[in-house]
Amino acid sequence: MNHHQNNNPSPVIMIVAGELSGEHYGAHLAKALRETNPQVKLIGVGGREMADNGVELLFNISALSVVGVWEVAAGLKTIYSVFRGLCRQLDAAPPDLLILIDYPDFNLRLAKAAKKRGIKILYYISPQVWAWRKGRTKLITELVDKIAVILPFEAALYQKVGAAVEYVGHPLLETIPSAQFKERIVNHGEGRIVGLLPGSRRNEIHFLLKPMLDAARILWEQNSDLEFILPVAPGLDFEEIERISLSYKLPLKLLHGQAREAMKEADLIIVASGTATLEGALIGVPMVVVYKVAGLTYFLGRMLIDTPFIALANIAAQKAVVPELIQDAVNPENIAACAGKLLNNLSERVRMQTELVKVREKLGESGASRKVAALAWKLMDSGQWTVDNG
Repeated sequence: MNHHQNNNPSPVIMIVAGELSGEHYGAHLAKALRETNPQVKLIGVGGREMADNGVELLFNISALSVVGVWEVAAGLKTIYSVFRGLCRQLDAAPPDLLILIDYPDFNLRLAKAAKKRGIKILYYISPQVWAWRKGRTKLITELVDKIAVILPFEAALYQKVGAAVEYVGHPLLETIPSAQFKERIVNHGEGRIVGLLPGSRRNEIHFLLKPMLDAARILWEQNSDLEFILPVAPGLDFEEIERISLSYKLPLKLLHGQAREAMKEADLIIVASGTATLEGALIGVPMVVVYKVAGLTYFLGRMLIDTPFIALANIAAQKAVVPELIQDAVNPENIAACAGKLLNNLSERVRMQTELVKVREKLGESGASRKVAALAWKLMDSGQWTVDNG
């Protein structure tokens, strides 16, 4: 079912991202779509970056960024009203294509609604089915027209159930050129910098900020040359985080956003599990990965999760390249011990950086956004639109 006549040069694409990392990729995709057809009308759910790249926001991402069972329960009303609003939009002015980016619990429901209405669907950055509920591969295959995956081993999982799937490479490769890989390995000497990255969601801050700061205090007592930087993700309460951090009386600098700059500057990062671990790997900064959620969320997750690792750097390498501290293991002493081992052991850092180079090689070629844009036009029967594949 197509909603445009051939003489209409303005296809409409709806892009839905549910959290910051997806929003970042959505912005790059929006840019690629507009480069191949400046007439395209982009609408959807995202944040400032997507808006800056020409997406008319129907809802802001801040309404959706929660994780974990309890946290979601609290935000359900907002999430449901966003969902209803999008369904109304699908009825009132159906787009030519719906592009879903990650955020599976919400986006798979939206896919169901869109499929009922005969709208074509492209899923970009498919849910981590290799980790959670492998059964979902079947559901996703039934709901969507095409899946674009970003980790090399994901395509095979979908092919098994007969999905129309394409491996496009990881979008981070576009924004972190290999030239940015940090070769410098600082030995003892003038101030070394440790980055504290407690995550971009409120509940990550709740579980990780204080253990990280306590660990920083232990590290500083042991190594007087250390300095700390803490990038505060957009959308979080900067003043509150500043108030807590300053009470620790550490040589600590807070940044507004700028997580990637912090990683480039740091000699080591202590980082919440998530996309940031892969960014750190591509930048080549040694790291300790931490992850903690509400007890029940974790208990339910453990029953569903089917992967030996949680850090994307380890998942991409399919082996333990960087240390992971999970749930009860997230305490100041453990974090400080892991970080101290890296800070004060040159051969450990060199070994880790050598492995991080291999992670990058495993992720393949740059150019994911362009490839996904090309898939989008193909799905919409690009003969209809003038597309410059330049």
